[in-house]
Amino acid sequence: MDIKLARIDDRLVHGQVVTTWTKITGISRILVVSDEAASSELRKFLLKQASPPGVKTNVMTVEKLIEVSAHRLLDDVKVMLLFTNPTDVSHLVKAGVPIEKVNIGGMKFSNGKKMITNFVSVDETDIEAFKFLNLQGIELEIRKVPSDRKINLIDVLKKVE
Repeated sequence: MDIKLARIDDRLVHGQVVTTWTKITGISRILVVSDEAASSELRKFLLKQASPPGVKTNVMTVEKLIEVSAHRLLDDVKVMLLFTNPTDVSHLVKAGVPIEKVNIGGMKFSNGKKMITNFVSVDETDIEAFKFLNLQGIELEIRKVPSDRKINLIDVLKKVE
């Protein structure tokens, strides 16, 4: 599996992913990694329908991705991993899935979260997961679309803590 982009965006497959990120990364497959989305047949169907032409989308649990990540059928397949939260990313990293960089595109505000940018909100669980990923040497960039300036998430967290 050739991971071209690992992205946290709670909207998962949507316009920005379809129109910009898939083109600039040259991927052929989107892997939505979300226990919640994988448990809903309707949501899986809708996410697959939102994929651009020529890009196959699969929706799976974190455990399923861990299970299939080293499978020969995925050799040389250029993939985008989409997540809703950093905890799922940290589970994959702990299981040995090689992720070098994580793009944070959007994490909506909800009770218990604090806004750190106008489109990224985090709680303590998110912060701990991001700190773990940072300690593993994984680059954490905030960027909605490829043309945006990269912002280092850890630098932003230091300013708001």
